[in-house]
Amino acid sequence: ERLRPLVHCPTIKYNSKVRLGRGFTIDELKSAGIPRRFAPTIGIKVDYRRKNRSVESIQRNVSRLKEYRSRLILFPKNAKKLRAGESSAEEIKLAQQVTGTIFPIVKNKKSLKSEKSRVPTEEEKKFNAYHSLRRARANKRLIGVREKKEKEAAESLDAPKKK
Repeated sequence: ERLRPLVHCPTIKYNSKVRLGRGFTIDELKSAGIPRRFAPTIGIKVDYRRKNRSVESIQRNVSRLKEYRSRLILFPKNAKKLRAGESSAEEIKLAQQVTGTIFPIVKNKKSLKSEKSRVPTEEEKKFNAYHSLRRARANKRLIGVREKKEKEAAESLDAPKKK
């Protein structure tokens, strides 16, 4: 299993849902400091077609890449000559193979505190939501007509009366 980005599902119905995508974009890899040709060799999926549409998604996926890179233990090609990024012999002994999904999606459980039931106040009883919404809608619709009437009324007062 390779590391995949967190993406939002398409369409209005599902776009609030976050799922694992096909692969990271080139921009995300660049921001994380991982070369695009090197990424697949260390278990990171790359999708050249995907586009980033928000800064938040880029930041989330870059932090995901950086976290993965910090936990990754790279075995050296040559044990005698360690290159940059490769792990030492002590770290290699502590290495454990991960099975299953790498960095699974953690769902945020937003704690919605419900209000205790209470008796509605007189003001709340008198308030008519439907009526107030209809009034607001009418005010928005008739704003131009009312301005025109006010303007005509002001002009008729200013103009001298003819006899």
